[in-house]
Amino acid sequence: MQNLTIKMIILVLSLGLAACSSSNKTDIEKVPDKSAQALFTDARTALDSGLYQRAIQILSAIDSRFPFGPISHQVQLDLIYAYYKSGNSAQGIALADRFLRLNPDHVNLDYVYYMRALINISTEENLFQELAGIDRSDRDPTAAREAFKDFKTILTELPQSKYAADARKRMIGIKSRLAKYELTVARFYMKRDAWASAANRGKYIVEYFSPSQEVEQALEIMIECYDKLDLMDLKINAKQVLAANYPNNKFLTR
Repeated sequence: MQNLTIKMIILVLSLGLAACSSSNKTDIEKVPDKSAQALFTDARTALDSGLYQRAIQILSAIDSRFPFGPISHQVQLDLIYAYYKSGNSAQGIALADRFLRLNPDHVNLDYVYYMRALINISTEENLFQELAGIDRSDRDPTAAREAFKDFKTILTELPQSKYAADARKRMIGIKSRLAKYELTVARFYMKRDAWASAANRGKYIVEYFSPSQEVEQALEIMIECYDKLDLMDLKINAKQVLAANYPNNKFLTR
Protein backbone atom coordinates (compact mmCIF):
# COMPACT_ATOMS: atom_id res chain seq x y z
CA MET A 1 0.00 0.00 0.00
CA GLN A 2 2.84 2.38 0.87
CA ASN A 3 4.57 1.63 -2.46
CA LEU A 4 1.32 2.38 -4.27
CA THR A 5 1.02 5.70 -2.46
CA ILE A 6 4.59 6.66 -3.39
CA LYS A 7 3.94 5.77 -7.03
CA MET A 8 0.80 7.90 -7.03
CA ILE A 9 2.70 10.87 -5.59
CA ILE A 10 5.43 10.49 -8.23
CA LEU A 11 2.77 10.35 -10.95
CA VAL A 12 1.06 13.50 -9.69
CA LEU A 13 4.42 15.29 -9.48
CA SER A 14 5.17 14.33 -13.07
CA LEU A 15 1.82 15.62 -14.24
CA GLY A 16 2.36 18.83 -12.29
CA LEU A 17 5.76 19.39 -13.92
CA ALA A 18 4.23 18.84 -17.34
CA ALA A 19 1.49 21.35 -16.59
CA CYS A 20 4.04 23.91 -15.40
CA SER A 21 6.04 23.45 -18.59
CA SER A 22 2.92 24.00 -20.69
CA SER A 23 1.89 27.11 -18.75
CA ASN A 24 5.39 28.58 -19.07
CA LYS A 25 5.07 28.43 -22.85
CA THR A 26 1.80 30.36 -22.79
CA ASP A 27 3.20 32.89 -20.32
CA ILE A 28 5.84 34.09 -22.78
CA GLU A 29 3.28 34.80 -25.48
CA LYS A 30 2.47 38.47 -25.81
CA VAL A 31 -1.11 39.64 -25.69
CA PRO A 32 -1.97 41.11 -29.11
CA ASP A 33 -3.23 44.64 -29.61
CA LYS A 34 -6.96 44.03 -30.03
CA SER A 35 -10.18 45.59 -28.84
CA ALA A 36 -11.40 44.79 -25.33
CA GLN A 37 -14.23 42.65 -26.67
CA ALA A 38 -11.95 40.69 -29.00
CA LEU A 39 -9.51 40.01 -26.19
CA PHE A 40 -12.36 39.03 -23.89
CA THR A 41 -13.51 36.48 -26.45
CA ASP A 42 -9.97 35.07 -26.54
CA ALA A 43 -9.90 34.93 -22.73
CA ARG A 44 -13.20 33.07 -22.59
CA THR A 45 -11.90 30.58 -25.15
CA ALA A 46 -8.82 30.03 -22.99
CA LEU A 47 -10.97 29.54 -19.89
CA ASP A 48 -13.22 27.06 -21.66
CA SER A 49 -10.13 25.15 -22.81
CA GLY A 50 -8.65 25.01 -19.32
CA LEU A 51 -5.74 27.29 -20.29
CA TYR A 52 -5.95 29.29 -17.09
CA GLN A 53 -2.53 30.91 -17.22
CA ARG A 54 -3.24 32.11 -20.75
CA ALA A 55 -6.63 33.41 -19.63
CA ILE A 56 -4.99 35.25 -16.73
CA GLN A 57 -2.54 36.87 -19.12
CA ILE A 58 -5.28 38.09 -21.46
CA LEU A 59 -7.71 39.17 -18.73
CA SER A 60 -4.95 41.04 -16.91
CA ALA A 61 -4.15 42.86 -20.14
CA ILE A 62 -7.80 43.87 -20.56
CA ASP A 63 -7.98 45.00 -16.94
CA SER A 64 -4.87 47.12 -17.43
CA ARG A 65 -5.71 48.57 -20.86
CA PHE A 66 -9.46 49.11 -20.38
CA PRO A 67 -9.99 49.62 -16.62
CA PHE A 68 -13.28 51.51 -17.02
CA GLY A 69 -14.76 49.68 -19.98
CA PRO A 70 -18.27 48.19 -20.04
CA ILE A 71 -16.93 44.68 -19.42
CA SER A 72 -14.40 45.64 -16.74
CA HIS A 73 -16.36 44.05 -13.89
CA GLN A 74 -16.91 40.80 -15.78
CA VAL A 75 -13.22 40.73 -16.64
CA GLN A 76 -12.34 40.94 -12.95
CA LEU A 77 -14.87 38.24 -12.04
CA ASP A 78 -13.41 35.92 -14.67
CA LEU A 79 -9.91 36.76 -13.48
CA ILE A 80 -10.81 35.74 -9.92
CA TYR A 81 -12.04 32.41 -11.29
CA ALA A 82 -8.89 31.92 -13.38
CA TYR A 83 -6.69 32.61 -10.35
CA TYR A 84 -8.68 30.03 -8.40
CA LYS A 85 -8.40 27.36 -11.09
CA SER A 86 -4.68 28.00 -11.56
CA GLY A 87 -3.96 27.76 -7.83
CA ASN A 88 -2.89 31.39 -7.58
CA SER A 89 -4.62 31.96 -4.27
CA ALA A 90 -2.83 35.13 -3.15
CA GLN A 91 -3.74 37.10 -6.26
CA GLY A 92 -7.24 35.66 -6.35
CA ILE A 93 -7.96 36.74 -2.78
CA ALA A 94 -6.38 40.16 -3.36
CA LEU A 95 -8.55 40.77 -6.43
CA ALA A 96 -11.69 39.56 -4.62
CA ASP A 97 -10.90 41.91 -1.72
CA ARG A 98 -10.46 44.81 -4.13
CA PHE A 99 -13.67 44.03 -5.99
CA LEU A 100 -15.71 43.90 -2.78
CA ARG A 101 -14.17 47.12 -1.54
CA LEU A 102 -14.81 49.07 -4.77
CA ASN A 103 -18.18 47.54 -5.68
CA PRO A 104 -20.14 47.06 -2.43
CA ASP A 105 -23.51 47.02 -4.23
CA HIS A 106 -22.62 44.91 -7.25
CA VAL A 107 -25.18 42.36 -8.39
CA ASN A 108 -22.58 39.56 -8.29
CA LEU A 109 -21.33 40.06 -4.74
CA ASP A 110 -22.47 36.56 -3.83
CA TYR A 111 -20.21 35.12 -6.52
CA VAL A 112 -17.19 37.03 -5.22
CA TYR A 113 -17.81 35.91 -1.63
CA TYR A 114 -18.27 32.35 -2.86
CA MET A 115 -15.10 32.36 -4.94
CA ARG A 116 -13.04 33.93 -2.16
CA ALA A 117 -14.24 31.17 0.16
CA LEU A 118 -13.33 28.49 -2.38
CA ILE A 119 -9.88 30.00 -2.82
CA ASN A 120 -9.32 29.98 0.94
CA ILE A 121 -10.43 26.35 1.09
CA SER A 122 -8.05 25.46 -1.74
CA THR A 123 -5.09 26.84 0.23
CA GLU A 124 -5.77 24.16 2.85
CA GLU A 125 -5.68 21.29 0.41
CA ASN A 126 -2.48 19.27 0.23
CA LEU A 127 -2.83 16.33 -2.12
CA PHE A 128 0.49 14.73 -1.21
CA GLN A 129 -0.14 14.71 2.54
CA GLU A 130 -3.64 13.34 1.96
CA LEU A 131 -2.30 10.56 -0.27
CA ALA A 132 0.25 9.67 2.39
CA GLY A 133 -2.46 9.61 5.07
CA ILE A 134 -0.87 12.37 7.17
CA ASP A 135 -3.09 13.86 9.87
CA ARG A 136 -3.23 17.61 9.27
CA SER A 137 -5.74 18.62 11.94
CA ASP A 138 -3.10 20.73 13.69
CA ARG A 139 -2.50 23.08 10.75
CA ASP A 140 -3.33 26.78 10.98
CA PRO A 141 -7.12 27.17 10.55
CA THR A 142 -7.06 30.84 9.46
CA ALA A 143 -8.02 30.12 5.84
CA ALA A 144 -10.84 27.80 6.95
CA ARG A 145 -12.18 30.50 9.27
CA GLU A 146 -12.13 33.07 6.46
CA ALA A 147 -13.97 30.67 4.14
CA PHE A 148 -16.56 29.96 6.83
CA LYS A 149 -17.07 33.71 7.29
CA ASP A 150 -17.69 34.26 3.56
CA PHE A 151 -20.11 31.34 3.29
CA LYS A 152 -21.96 32.68 6.33
CA THR A 153 -22.16 36.12 4.70
CA ILE A 154 -23.90 34.54 1.71
CA LEU A 155 -26.44 32.81 3.96
CA THR A 156 -27.16 35.81 6.17
CA GLU A 157 -26.90 38.74 3.75
CA LEU A 158 -27.63 37.12 0.39
CA PRO A 159 -29.89 34.17 1.27
CA GLN A 160 -31.52 34.06 -2.18
CA SER A 161 -28.17 33.46 -3.85
CA LYS A 162 -27.83 30.39 -6.06
CA TYR A 163 -24.67 29.63 -4.07
CA ALA A 164 -26.48 29.52 -0.71
CA ALA A 165 -27.23 25.78 -0.72
CA ASP A 166 -23.65 24.81 -1.48
CA ALA A 167 -22.35 27.36 1.02
CA ARG A 168 -24.47 25.74 3.74
CA LYS A 169 -23.11 22.28 2.91
CA ARG A 170 -19.54 23.48 2.88
CA MET A 171 -19.96 25.21 6.23
CA ILE A 172 -20.74 21.83 7.80
CA GLY A 173 -17.43 20.45 6.57
CA ILE A 174 -15.55 23.54 7.74
CA LYS A 175 -17.15 23.24 11.18
CA SER A 176 -15.71 19.76 11.46
CA ARG A 177 -12.30 20.99 10.30
CA LEU A 178 -12.23 23.80 12.87
CA ALA A 179 -13.50 21.51 15.62
CA LYS A 180 -10.72 19.00 14.87
CA TYR A 181 -8.18 21.77 15.29
CA GLU A 182 -9.66 22.74 18.66
CA LEU A 183 -9.56 19.07 19.74
CA THR A 184 -5.88 18.91 18.83
CA VAL A 185 -5.17 22.00 20.91
CA ALA A 186 -7.22 20.64 23.83
CA ARG A 187 -5.27 17.37 23.82
CA PHE A 188 -2.03 19.35 23.69
CA TYR A 189 -3.08 21.12 26.89
CA MET A 190 -4.09 17.83 28.52
CA LYS A 191 -0.65 16.33 27.90
CA ARG A 192 0.77 19.25 29.85
CA ASP A 193 -1.80 18.98 32.65
CA ALA A 194 -3.34 22.32 31.67
CA TRP A 195 -6.79 21.03 32.53
CA ALA A 196 -8.61 24.36 32.66
CA SER A 197 -7.36 25.40 29.22
CA ALA A 198 -8.26 22.01 27.76
CA ALA A 199 -11.76 22.15 29.29
CA ASN A 200 -12.31 25.61 27.82
CA ARG A 201 -11.37 24.33 24.37
CA GLY A 202 -13.86 21.51 24.74
CA LYS A 203 -16.55 23.95 25.84
CA TYR A 204 -15.78 26.16 22.85
CA ILE A 205 -16.35 23.23 20.47
CA VAL A 206 -19.70 22.39 22.08
CA GLU A 207 -20.87 26.01 21.95
CA TYR A 208 -19.73 26.96 18.45
CA PHE A 209 -19.36 23.79 16.38
CA SER A 210 -22.57 21.91 17.09
CA PRO A 211 -23.70 19.92 15.32
CA SER A 212 -20.48 18.12 14.38
CA GLN A 213 -19.12 14.68 15.18
CA GLU A 214 -16.32 16.26 17.22
CA VAL A 215 -18.77 17.45 19.90
CA GLU A 216 -18.85 14.01 21.52
CA GLN A 217 -15.07 14.02 21.96
CA ALA A 218 -15.20 17.58 23.26
CA LEU A 219 -17.65 16.54 25.97
CA GLU A 220 -15.37 13.65 26.92
CA ILE A 221 -12.49 16.10 27.31
CA MET A 222 -14.62 18.39 29.45
CA ILE A 223 -15.65 15.52 31.74
CA GLU A 224 -12.07 14.33 32.19
CA CYS A 225 -10.73 17.83 32.79
CA TYR A 226 -13.45 18.78 35.26
CA ASP A 227 -12.73 15.56 37.11
CA LYS A 228 -9.03 16.47 37.33
CA LEU A 229 -9.97 19.95 38.54
CA ASP A 230 -12.44 18.51 41.08
CA LEU A 231 -15.25 20.59 39.56
CA MET A 232 -17.97 18.04 40.14
CA ASP A 233 -20.96 20.22 39.24
CA LEU A 234 -19.47 21.03 35.84
CA LYS A 235 -18.55 17.39 35.34
CA ILE A 236 -22.12 16.32 36.08
CA ASN A 237 -23.51 18.92 33.69
CA ALA A 238 -21.19 17.79 30.90
CA LYS A 239 -22.18 14.17 31.55
CA GLN A 240 -25.85 15.07 31.31
CA VAL A 241 -25.31 16.71 27.92
CA LEU A 242 -23.30 13.68 26.80
CA ALA A 243 -26.02 11.27 27.97
CA ALA A 244 -28.74 13.23 26.20
CA ASN A 245 -26.91 13.22 22.87
CA TYR A 246 -24.67 10.14 23.00
CA PRO A 247 -26.33 7.64 25.38
CA ASN A 248 -23.90 4.80 24.58
CA ASN A 249 -20.73 6.73 25.31
CA LYS A 250 -18.22 4.97 27.59
CA PHE A 251 -17.67 8.07 29.73
CA LEU A 252 -21.18 7.76 31.15
CA THR A 253 -20.11 4.78 33.28
CA ARG A 254 -17.24 6.64 34.92
